[in-house]
Amino acid sequence: MLKSNEDLSLILLNVGYSELNANWNWKNVHSPFARIYYVKEGKARTKIGDKTYILEPGYLYLTPPFTLHDNECDSYFSLYYIHFYEKVLNKESIFDKYDFPIEIEASSLDLLLTQRLLEINPDRYLHHFDPKLYDNPPIFSQYIANNNKMALHSNIETQGILYMLMSKFLELIKMKSNNKDIRINKSLLHIHENIDKDVSIDQLASIACITEDHFIRLFKKEMNCTPTRYINLKKMEKAQLFLLTTDMSIRNIAFDLSIDNISYFNRIFKQHTGKTPTQYREEYNR
Repeated sequence: MLKSNEDLSLILLNVGYSELNANWNWKNVHSPFARIYYVKEGKARTKIGDKTYILEPGYLYLTPPFTLHDNECDSYFSLYYIHFYEKVLNKESIFDKYDFPIEIEASSLDLLLTQRLLEINPDRYLHHFDPKLYDNPPIFSQYIANNNKMALHSNIETQGILYMLMSKFLELIKMKSNNKDIRINKSLLHIHENIDKDVSIDQLASIACITEDHFIRLFKKEMNCTPTRYINLKKMEKAQLFLLTTDMSIRNIAFDLSIDNISYFNRIFKQHTGKTPTQYREEYNR
């Protein structure tokens, strides 16, 4: 379980307040960044998988990173929004480890905290509402520059508010491993902590102390996909983050993920995102 905030590093990207009128409609949003919304007035909808969540006043909403979703609004709608990401270096992400609630009832303190976060970060609002126009390397670099220029007391207060808001969701998390075979849990931890390395099936089978054939069958039963597909999924999520947050060449991104064959990297990236790495980066850099 998550034991202290030393295990968690959250970095603010955006905070702002928006009044919209049927113009919050975005399909197939699949961002590497997380979002928290506090709805002030009106209603909207977020579709995640086959479930639709009605966004309404008095609630906080969390969209984890790499969550494919649609946003829909057909009338007046106002909200506070917070975009952030978890800084993870060779360790398991909390979003890989836990299932988070999407919707929780907000308190008056949550509204005050959100307003205070905006007050001490007045220039962090979105200038465009299309995710493709703000999830990109130049904009991300500006976010990081803004963080680095903050006074120490403001930076600490910003971090504290992020932790306080996230604590509401963390209180209700459930470990994804609760209903999984312990052998698969061990292999998942190894994948998450070594995604920059060449993770082989025989390594994972050895960690699980079973044969490769048995491991593949058990993994597919528990995860509804093969070990290779899951490893590739996690590598491609990391690749998306690199493409949006760095100016690294596609070749170097592939090498950083221990993929030496660039054609293979391009192919599996397109399988998971529907676009080649070049198309993905160009689309978000328009």
